[in-house]
Amino acid sequence: MSSTTQKRAARKTPAERAAEIAEAAEELARERGLTAVTLRNVAAQVGVASGLVAHYQPNMDALVAGTFTTIVAAETEEVVAMLDRLPAPLERLGMLLDTLTGGSRLDVTAVWVEAWALGRRNETLAGCVREQMDAWQTVLQGIIEAGVAAGEFETSDAPSVAWQILGMIDGLNAQALVRWDGVSNRGTHFARAVEGMVGAARGSLLPPIDRIHNVDGKNA
Repeated sequence: MSSTTQKRAARKTPAERAAEIAEAAEELARERGLTAVTLRNVAAQVGVASGLVAHYQPNMDALVAGTFTTIVAAETEEVVAMLDRLPAPLERLGMLLDTLTGGSRLDVTAVWVEAWALGRRNETLAGCVREQMDAWQTVLQGIIEAGVAAGEFETSDAPSVAWQILGMIDGLNAQALVRWDGVSNRGTHFARAVEGMVGAARGSLLPPIDRIHNVDGKNA
């Protein structure tokens, strides 16, 4: 008996089957990208007929959008939990910059980049992308506003500054996907730029390893 027949023979509740399909789509997206989330591929991943997947998920654009949201929202939640453990806005901003541009999350970056491209023709996905970008801007804006209130930052337009920083993060991460190093010590250059944008003290947002070699910014 084939594995597909075995899968189809196993009765599952609608909720269990829907969850199984969503999990398969997420696995495909993480391993092969959002473009791999197709009716045929999802069915093969689950081990069932394409018709069964279509029954539970008749709109593949919606499945792709939901898969994107699941992946990136989980990252946002994880990073926010890390930030919440730090007492000062300056520390939180420094960790945010280091975490999101440190190269350890390129799998999620790849999902973001694909979503920006696919969203041109998938409005459901585009809407989800906008929502998740708004969520990140809210996180960053909150840190900046807290830093202004604490006297660590100086800016009168936290929303715009948050938007600009996110654009820089997205650009640097997209470049990292193709392993392009346009400049040495890009972490230092990025931190310097953000310090100026939020009005932070010079050197205060440098990555930890760079602070050792740039005491008070004298060797920058």
